[in-house]
Amino acid sequence: MWSGPRNVSTALMRSFGARPDTLVVDEPLYAHYLAATGLDHPGRDEVMAGQPTAWQDVAAALTGPLPGGVSVYYQKHMTHHLLPGIGRDWIGTLSNAYLIRDPEHVVASYAKVRGTPDLADLGYAQQAEIYRAYGGPVVDAADLLRDPAGVLSRLCAALGIGWDPAMLAWPPGRRDTDGVWAPHWYASVEASTGFAPYDPRPADVPARLRDLVDEARPYYEEMAARRL
Repeated sequence: MWSGPRNVSTALMRSFGARPDTLVVDEPLYAHYLAATGLDHPGRDEVMAGQPTAWQDVAAALTGPLPGGVSVYYQKHMTHHLLPGIGRDWIGTLSNAYLIRDPEHVVASYAKVRGTPDLADLGYAQQAEIYRAYGGPVVDAADLLRDPAGVLSRLCAALGIGWDPAMLAWPPGRRDTDGVWAPHWYASVEASTGFAPYDPRPADVPARLRDLVDEARPYYEEMAARRL
């Protein structure tokens, strides 16, 4: 599942993690991304100590055999972690899906926690690149929050896995499968027991970031036209 930041990606990971047949992994390329870019994100040292920093090792683990009793391996990926130097062939061995969100809401949310992003930080171009190469079902976060059961059942059908109503609710708290960065970012999802209701209020985008919304919008609209 390829998503940009400031989306409902962690809640969607919770949803798949509620399935008894599913193993989840949280942003497995994050340590490589930090090592390659040198960025100083919260918890950087812990992330790099807790994951492989070589993308080849990550790809091998993501495409290897599953443990017994597991038939679905749900991989929560941030599209901006897919740096140009990462090989792409392994992606084609997976069933790829995409979680998108209107850039107005992404930019407004990002600006509250990380200052001034650029297009590469938001992952729209990378997401479109993966979709163009490998295809797969597209889910819009707004649609998911409006109708979790309907959208998730269509997503499962598109992926060729059975729909499980257990995906609609989960117990609160942290998971062993959460990234080590959870204390910095996951407070709201740790308190959650299901998807939050859809919020129809318009996004409050800072004037300095309006051009970034315009830059991201063509990528979003390309994929939104193909959403479930």
